[in-house]
Amino acid sequence: MRHKMAGVNECFSIGSIVACKTCYNKEIEGEVLAFDPQTKMLILKCPATNGQTPLNDVHIINLSLVSDVQVKKEVNTVPEPPQSLDLYRLNIRVRNQIDEKRRLVTALSASVPPEGQKLFYAISKTIKEVSWQGSNIVVFDTVTITPPYKLDNVRAHAECKALMHIRKVVEKHMREQAAAEAGTSVAGAQTSPQ
Repeated sequence: MRHKMAGVNECFSIGSIVACKTCYNKEIEGEVLAFDPQTKMLILKCPATNGQTPLNDVHIINLSLVSDVQVKKEVNTVPEPPQSLDLYRLNIRVRNQIDEKRRLVTALSASVPPEGQKLFYAISKTIKEVSWQGSNIVVFDTVTITPPYKLDNVRAHAECKALMHIRKVVEKHMREQAAAEAGTSVAGAQTSPQ
């Protein structure tokens, strides 16, 4: 086991086990994931503090701020190259996120009251097939919610299977909004001057 202070000439091999003491007297020990000698930044993978074995904590450590560094196990083998990224999947993910943001921006630019925007956003969190048709919210191209966006304003054909599901989503949203407003008014009443 090597003991040394964090110096400019140090180099840590990926996969080595390193322990150090921070300026807060916290001891950190873990596997080296990366090291940048120019900035003296060390990235360590440590066992998860919540005890879940498949997970890890990752610490980014500025070696200028540690008092002691110990190399507990040196690894001299060349690490495997990192797995290549699936650029096709990443591009699809980016496109989906852009489409999602565009849908949400459409809600903001539709000159719709805040109640409608909030409901649109709440629905779009779980259902992707939601859009605007003027000031109406359209879900699955079959269910329409008209202003003022209450439970009575949810309409569809009688045989529409999605109607009951959308009504439940709207009802849940209305309960959450009422609870949030009640919490705000209680907080406001507690802080108002007597």
